[in-house]
Amino acid sequence: MLSCRNLIVTASAARVMIDRSVKCMSLKSYPRLYFELLFAGFTIVMGMGLVTSFLPIFADDLDPSGVLVGLTVSAFFLSRLFIELPAGIISDRIGRRKLLIMGIALSAFGAFLCSQATISYVLILGRAVWGLGTALYFMNNAALVIDLFNPEIRGRALGLFNGIEFLGGFIGAPIGAFLAGILNYTNVFYFTLVLVLSSFGVALSSKSLKAFRSNQARDSSPSLKWTLTNLKNWSIFVVCTISFFRMLIMQGIFGTVFQLYLNKDLLFPLEYIGLIMAIRTGGHIVATVSSGFLSDRFGRRLIVAMGFLIDAGCLAAFTAISSLDIFLAVGFLEGLGEGLVFTSLIVLLSDIAHPSAMGGALGFYRTFMDLGGFIGPMAFMLIYSSINPSTAFLVAIGINIMNIILLTFIRTLHSTKKEVIEAIPKN
Repeated sequence: MLSCRNLIVTASAARVMIDRSVKCMSLKSYPRLYFELLFAGFTIVMGMGLVTSFLPIFADDLDPSGVLVGLTVSAFFLSRLFIELPAGIISDRIGRRKLLIMGIALSAFGAFLCSQATISYVLILGRAVWGLGTALYFMNNAALVIDLFNPEIRGRALGLFNGIEFLGGFIGAPIGAFLAGILNYTNVFYFTLVLVLSSFGVALSSKSLKAFRSNQARDSSPSLKWTLTNLKNWSIFVVCTISFFRMLIMQGIFGTVFQLYLNKDLLFPLEYIGLIMAIRTGGHIVATVSSGFLSDRFGRRLIVAMGFLIDAGCLAAFTAISSLDIFLAVGFLEGLGEGLVFTSLIVLLSDIAHPSAMGGALGFYRTFMDLGGFIGPMAFMLIYSSINPSTAFLVAIGINIMNIILLTFIRTLHSTKKEVIEAIPKN
């Protein structure tokens, strides 16, 4: 009973935070495209959230040896490694729309392949295609939101945007666990497919997205050489390295080991795991929305450091508790920490990179992120299987502390859009 109350309180807190954000940010002045992207992002993340509670367990059922469990999660990021940077550079030159729509279509096809999985290799293939699609979608989605707003309010706009996106994940996790309990795992992917296709329809028919492509093309057209030169920036490299280590933990611990630890070691049923993941996502939502305001006011690096510190404390707590109610509380707190990092780190990147090379910078950032997402599940599964779960959590704590240290090496750059456009060599 207490667990249900916690879930309701978390949802209420997220809703209140979003309501306050709406009032402070004058959403009436935001372009229509922002809300269309918001709907697409919400439904896509909700579809992804439907499978988070059971994916490692499903993979373990298909391959009881456990050898392919880590690869099933990692496959989502493998194909992305080779597409993020080229796609970012291409989107700077031809616009975001085509790649965004292509990404949603590939995501739908990947979810369909997963729905047909009766052996591990089909599930792995489906995850790889799905990952490729989300790479194109999320990179261009983030670039569009950054393009739409100036640096003074970019953190707020992106924070609210990401918060509502992850509200979809918050809703999807317990629904997916419930559906998996009454149906079978593969049937849940059909629900994901319907959600992704609805996003595809909105993006394909959006007049605002078509119009924005034309405006973007008139504003600037950076040369490939100029874009690559501006990516040779020490601070961009440091931010991308932090992104790598962050995703190493996110997918290695919370995308793979955490669910198995709860199910195999603590003997939590699937419904409890779905509830914990939903509560954690609720914390993520609250922090993601508020982190935009906080980073605009207090600075990006401080907020990111606070997030990593909270994460480290929660990882330590997970090794010492076994009560569901305490897991819900710590899970919510860990979600807060992750939410503080998620938006603020991307906005920090936008403070460093030149706006007209933002697609390339985001592609570089997401390539490092994908590399962490690919290596993390296999690396932490190796630690989990060959040593013990506590060691996996301790390694993650050390990585969080290292990320805080890396933040001190970052220097930001502030330039107006006009200054940057005037400085761009044209083809």
